[in-house]
Amino acid sequence: MLHTIIKENAYQDSVVLMLLTNKINTMDGINRVSIMMATPANKDIFGGSGLRTPELEAASANDMAIVLDIESEEIVPTVLEEIDAFLLSQATSSNEAAEETIHTWDKAMKIGKDATIAMLSIPGTYAALEAETALDEGLNVFIFSDNVSIEDELHLKQKAHEKGLLVMGPDCGTGIINGVPMAFTNIVRPGKIGIVGASGTGIQEVSTLIDKLGAGVTNAIGTGGRDLSEKIGGITMLDSIAALEKDANTEVIVVISKPPAKAVRDKVLAALRNVTKPVVTIFLGEKPTYHEENLYHAYTLEETARIAVDLLNHQPIEVMSEEIEIPTVHLQDSQKHIKGYYSGGTLASETAMLIADAMKLEDGLIKKDGFVLKTDGNEIIDLGDDMYTQGKPHPMIDPEKRIEMIQQAADDETTAIILLDVVLGYGAHDDMATALAPTIKETIAKAKAKGRELIVIGTVVGTTSDPQNFFHQKQLLEEAGVLVCDSNNQAVRTALGILGLKINDSHKEIKTIEKETTSEEYTPSERVLDMLSEKPYVINLGLKSFSDAIRETGGQALQFNWKPVAGGDLKLQKVLYFLNHYHA
Repeated sequence: MLHTIIKENAYQDSVVLMLLTNKINTMDGINRVSIMMATPANKDIFGGSGLRTPELEAASANDMAIVLDIESEEIVPTVLEEIDAFLLSQATSSNEAAEETIHTWDKAMKIGKDATIAMLSIPGTYAALEAETALDEGLNVFIFSDNVSIEDELHLKQKAHEKGLLVMGPDCGTGIINGVPMAFTNIVRPGKIGIVGASGTGIQEVSTLIDKLGAGVTNAIGTGGRDLSEKIGGITMLDSIAALEKDANTEVIVVISKPPAKAVRDKVLAALRNVTKPVVTIFLGEKPTYHEENLYHAYTLEETARIAVDLLNHQPIEVMSEEIEIPTVHLQDSQKHIKGYYSGGTLASETAMLIADAMKLEDGLIKKDGFVLKTDGNEIIDLGDDMYTQGKPHPMIDPEKRIEMIQQAADDETTAIILLDVVLGYGAHDDMATALAPTIKETIAKAKAKGRELIVIGTVVGTTSDPQNFFHQKQLLEEAGVLVCDSNNQAVRTALGILGLKINDSHKEIKTIEKETTSEEYTPSERVLDMLSEKPYVINLGLKSFSDAIRETGGQALQFNWKPVAGGDLKLQKVLYFLNHYHA
């Protein structure tokens, strides 16, 4: 039976509600549960999963909707107790005990007059308007929220550029500002390498590998995945490159991007050829055949990190040794395929790129229905794709979908190898290895009982300073039967080697390319340079855990207890914004 509970005027962030949904789902007597704010879009999601009830119709965007599919109503009081206890634990922390409650921009700017960044992890429907307000207040903006239209993104980034500010995002999951992690980020040692990336897990993989190689990061500026699209034109990327060029603490610059629009890629390269500091680029999906003077082009995320560290240490840039120790395995004739289930979209793309290279697939990356590659029984899936996360937690938080996919792959007698990642850091699952290990053990044993050796290969994206304990996570996976490699690149090459496949890597000569003169100038403002040179002071609209992480690592954070005004009516909110900013 379906039972609906509406908590009026009880706004909570969507990530908090996803975590709450996971918790309630584990209770005895619960068949299914969905907990979301009662926005029109969320009501459609309730409907798509068969949980839309008449009680939902009258609920507003500020109301929390809880729909339970239960065996008996006797469990409802217990469920409500669990919900109230969970929300109370999210609402309070030792840092907030003496902190004023902030509900308006006027109060936020009065108390946080020295703030440099506004961080938004609120529903994307409302994020653009709040970001515009933050820009009006002279703040750089970090937009964790997704589902912001590309038209709004373009408007915000153009406005930021004109005001000498940066908009990081939308859908920006990762950043480091002067050593302080922003959103879903690892704790990386401070250093002299600056990163700008249109890729969250790309930044995480490169920055953690830099840490493992003994170097560190000054700043990692996320641009959002669409920044290098033709529509946006690389506005944040180009402004960030200019800022890192002038940042006194940065000696080497790294540029990371998922496949960009060609015209924008060329524009970025033209700008980089005029940078005085050594630069490493990776445009995922491209296989570079040369380097340039002071501008080096990497193929994999691991090569990117290694070149950056060698440049920092004034070491010659050599061909990276890709000799991989291939384990001895005994596959059945039917076992021919690789299946990869990733929480990191960029890691999934890198995996698909390497497999396509080794197998000489002309179509290479296939971005459709969550598949990054699907060919002849091989499949690589980005479980963070919108089709898997709509109304559900991201796979960095929730292992449920990945467990399901691993079980399906293990039952397929053609599966030889399963690839996976475990991403650590702030915002990620507290103990993902423990969550995945029982399924991995079970599937390996099940395959063995049927006379098949199932190989599971993975990588842990993290550092020894991350809260999840890097070595413990690695140990748990190894005990479950996972071959854990030092990077995703090594994991994929190991999988390919088991199947008798290899990627050909060659030495890249230094090629001289004439610098282009451009009429466009990218001169960073003092406001942006100050942001990069100081521990950040953040006004945080959304997840309280982001404030805690900033404070724990030496930054300042003012928690803005945001909830949609005007009953969640976006048109009315825009009218109010216009009236507040109208000057006769």
